[in-house]
Amino acid sequence: MPRMTAARAAVEILKLEGVTNAFGVPGAAINPFYAALKAGGGIDHTLARHVEGASHMAEGYTRSRAGNIGVCIGTSGPAGTDMITGLYSAIADSVPILCITGQAPVAKLHKEDFQAVDIASIAKPVTKAATTVLEAAQVPGVFQQAFHLMRSGRPGPVLIDLPIDVQLTEIEFDPETYQPLPVYKPAASRAQIEKAIGLLLASERPVIVAGGGIINADACELLVEFAELTGTPVIPTLMGWGVIADDHELNAGMVGLQTSHRYGNANFLESDLVLGIGNRWANRHTGDLAVYTKGRTFVHVDIEPTQLGKIFAPDLGIASDAKAALQLFVEVTKELKAAGRLPDRSAWAASTQERKARLQRRTHFDDVPLKPQRVYEEMNRAFGPETRYVTTIGLSQIAGAQMLHVYRPRHWINCGQAGPLGWTIPAALGVATADPEGQVVALSGDYDFQFMLEELAVGAQHNIPYVHVLVNNSYLGLIRQAQRNLDINFQVNLEFENINSPELGVYGVDHVKVVEGLGCKAIRVTEPDRLLPAFEEAKKLAAEFRVPVVVEAILERVTNISMGAAGIDAINEWEDIATEPGHAPTSIRPFVAS
Repeated sequence: MPRMTAARAAVEILKLEGVTNAFGVPGAAINPFYAALKAGGGIDHTLARHVEGASHMAEGYTRSRAGNIGVCIGTSGPAGTDMITGLYSAIADSVPILCITGQAPVAKLHKEDFQAVDIASIAKPVTKAATTVLEAAQVPGVFQQAFHLMRSGRPGPVLIDLPIDVQLTEIEFDPETYQPLPVYKPAASRAQIEKAIGLLLASERPVIVAGGGIINADACELLVEFAELTGTPVIPTLMGWGVIADDHELNAGMVGLQTSHRYGNANFLESDLVLGIGNRWANRHTGDLAVYTKGRTFVHVDIEPTQLGKIFAPDLGIASDAKAALQLFVEVTKELKAAGRLPDRSAWAASTQERKARLQRRTHFDDVPLKPQRVYEEMNRAFGPETRYVTTIGLSQIAGAQMLHVYRPRHWINCGQAGPLGWTIPAALGVATADPEGQVVALSGDYDFQFMLEELAVGAQHNIPYVHVLVNNSYLGLIRQAQRNLDINFQVNLEFENINSPELGVYGVDHVKVVEGLGCKAIRVTEPDRLLPAFEEAKKLAAEFRVPVVVEAILERVTNISMGAAGIDAINEWEDIATEPGHAPTSIRPFVAS
């Protein structure tokens, strides 16, 4: 048997499991692994500026393409604790990433050695498995199991903690005989699918709620085929946005308290049966459950059995991988169609599109400072169906989801459940690394942007181009809007007069100078007719210089974005709605007045 260090064996397993890219920051306790990474070759490494940034880069990398697993690497102690937010984000959204940390020697683990912390215990609640490897001979098995766990059932992250002496110990390992473990995914039975389709056929106004599990399963084409066979309108969740193109005749819009369309909520409220596939009934999607569930039959298909009934009890629950379920849905439906047993849903589907044309929000404003709605209108003009959008949380994300358009799977890459500020820049770098020739566009408010803006230097150093749209109102906008319910406006103001950039007025941080200081390009826009030229220029600069390019839009200080606090039947439309075609010129369907 060949002999090599345990660290080298780990690197060889990464390659055999399909890993080609890693993101991280070296340090004393992980240096043997980095030595093995260098000696083994075959894995491109991106040096982050912050270890949390490396974890979000790994997330973006995974989310970009089916089969990808992002790897993030850090040393002992604070490197691991810094990556906890990335692990939390990954497990919340069912994203497999592998976190590898260095550790103090085994004999020093309980002696308060420098930067020794029980990272496995800390990480357990936010991973599928977290292990400190105490015996070098276990390293191959631990890594083999890690990939099996990340890919099996509901996907998610794993942490492997490697004491430095374990990394350096020689073991017997033969890469030529290594084989990944089989992946386990539950599959629906034909009887279950036939019962679900029976409920669907018995309804009059069914909808499909399509979640991120369909994207994880790489089953979007099957979902569209099933929807077309049955004529069933589709409501994507925020994590499932892109499973069906926004301009498809069966796309009924998104539903929820925040990231929703007026027509999406209206269409859902008219439904009488809901078939949820690969979704988790997130509270920002459902709102008040009494409103959401009243008068409706629910079928829920999810890969995780314990997810069934967690939020509310469905009339029928099916534990299954989305692809396995949809293959059967399509098979059974084709048989029913051949037998002439499928009802005509064309009138119901047409009514959803009528609402899509009638119930729209206004985006066209000529105000200075800019209204954010105009920014998204011009983004629709500048960035086509091939664009991959990356964003996390805030009014920028909420408004973006209400007004932007997505046409393909994995082209809306959003941190859904965790929503950590600072996620967007490193995640966009991970996405652009996975798709170096694609059009990647990130979207941030000023506070999200400031959280981890040092990672822009990574894009400059490693030549990772993308366009970052920064909407700046010098406010914690979402928190300010939420504070209205408490009648306060407290500790959410970011404005100050910058002594080095007085031309900014009260907008404080000079993002253009900061971005340029980090080796990237930046454009500031203050007038609406300059937005589209700025976006076009940003694309050219990114292509020419191969670095991130930031377009900063100076917004009015206060804009309240449409959202509700209770049910999806009570959304506050703070700003004007569309009442004529010119109010929403880039809407999916031309506006039609009531």
